[in-house]
Amino acid sequence: MIGDRVPSSTAAASILREIFGGLANGFAFRLWDDTTVALGTGPARFTVVVHAPQTFRRLIRDPSPLNFAEAFVESAIDIEGDLFAAMEVADVVENLKVPLSVRLRLLATLWAA
Repeated sequence: MIGDRVPSSTAAASILREIFGGLANGFAFRLWDDTTVALGTGPARFTVVVHAPQTFRRLIRDPSPLNFAEAFVESAIDIEGDLFAAMEVADVVENLKVPLSVRLRLLATLWAA
């Protein structure tokens, strides 16, 4: 089934850079295969650790602070480093508007990966 495919870390890194690359605060994602994707400017103040590709897929479908919070509570992700900096980025992400055309293209990339 196409939705069950595991995205490659290369595809995931590309998607993360497209969605979150324009944010000013320095932070990172560490993917299920230990690939680290640095984002923003400056050194990473925190790292979001994504434990499984299925969690990544879920978060990219809806990159809202609520979805990240639920994944955190479920231990599907961890946050290493400055939790207050992570909350600052969550505030910025809440207002992040990804155009529908970009979301559809990224989701197609995710499903093809």
